Amino acid sequence: MSKDILGQQTLRDVICLQVLIANVCFIGKPGLDNWVLVDAGVSGTFDRIVDAASEYYGKGNAPKAIILTHGHFDHVGVIDKLLEIWKVPVYAHKLEMPYLTGKKDYPPADPTVGGGLMSLVSPLYPHKGINLGDKVTALPDDGSIPVLKDWRYIHTPGHTPGHISLFRESDGILIAGDAFVTVNQESATAVLTQEKEVNGPPSYFTPDWEEAKKSVQKLAALRPSLVITGHGLPLSGSKLTIELQRLADDFDELAVPDHGRYVKK
Repeated sequence: MSKDILGQQTLRDVICLQVLIANVCFIGKPGLDNWVLVDAGVSGTFDRIVDAASEYYGKGNAPKAIILTHGHFDHVGVIDKLLEIWKVPVYAHKLEMPYLTGKKDYPPADPTVGGGLMSLVSPLYPHKGINLGDKVTALPDDGSIPVLKDWRYIHTPGHTPGHISLFRESDGILIAGDAFVTVNQESATAVLTQEKEVNGPPSYFTPDWEEAKKSVQKLAALRPSLVITGHGLPLSGSKLTIELQRLADDFDELAVPDHGRYVKK
């Protein structure tokens, strides 16, 4: 396997690739032409994603679709460039559509939540929506994903209104986006070391903590066997089970900042 593939625990048809501060996922067994990309990285990572796709699935072999967990800058960073070479549909939750079609911007980041350097510099992170026009389509309301028959999406708002997570019931693999993450994303030191630990969603970009709590509780109830999040390394086993349940049980104490623009206490 390539040194760029993180998380050897992932199954042969679910691959996590770290691109700067965020992750993208490839769903599909390498060597086959039936695959899907989940999220679109950070600005400047186009070559990294395309090179990895070429390695796994063959040069010029486009995905069947791109699924977006949400539309924050670190999850859609190179989607325009990808769609120039891959003429494929993009799918997202209907409540995320205004932020992907130029109608709305996300709330600005909140540096007052504390936690470290990543929070402090968060006002520099883009919060504008993008405009994909008719290239993006809302997912069906029934939880199905048109190009992934073995998977379903789960609406997990809080971090954004239309945030989704992807779950495969047959083996318990969860792609959680930023509903929760496996690194302390507020801390630059933790981001550099990538020490695995279950944390709530990135606090500087989470405007609805009540919904975020419900989303974590919803995902913990699934008892996933392995999780790939938008930030941090894949996590599985008892550490995942114990820490995710603890986060669900004690979300207010473990995840919600003591103060901040979007904190209601």
